[in-house]
Amino acid sequence: MTSAAILPRFIRRVDAPGYLGMDRNRFDAEVRPYLVEIPIGVQGIAFDRVDLDAWADDYKSRNGRRPKAQDHEDDTKCQTKNEGECLGSAGATGSGTSRRDAKKPPAGGSGKARARLSALRQNGS
Repeated sequence: MTSAAILPRFIRRVDAPGYLGMDRNRFDAEVRPYLVEIPIGVQGIAFDRVDLDAWADDYKSRNGRRPKAQDHEDDTKCQTKNEGECLGSAGATGSGTSRRDAKKPPAGGSGKARARLSALRQNGS
């Protein structure tokens, strides 16, 4: 016989932000005003887990977004090599791939900085 984990009904104030996956300041500003505080002992405060879940469901229904479906039939949005594989836009490189030649220094910034540093070293010596 296995024992099931029992979730506490009341979640202490210090644990409530983590239960919802947010920091304390955001919890205090956006969630806490809408919850019933339950006193525990002399100084403890807790919140009902059901109320936290209800707030999360409401937040999700108001702010949640479904992912955009990719349209594989439109050639301007998806260039396919094989059936069902989307390569992205035409001419786009893969994730993490640079189009610039790695051996060639970038134009502008670093070349000018090196030349100026070299000139300063020559004038200072």
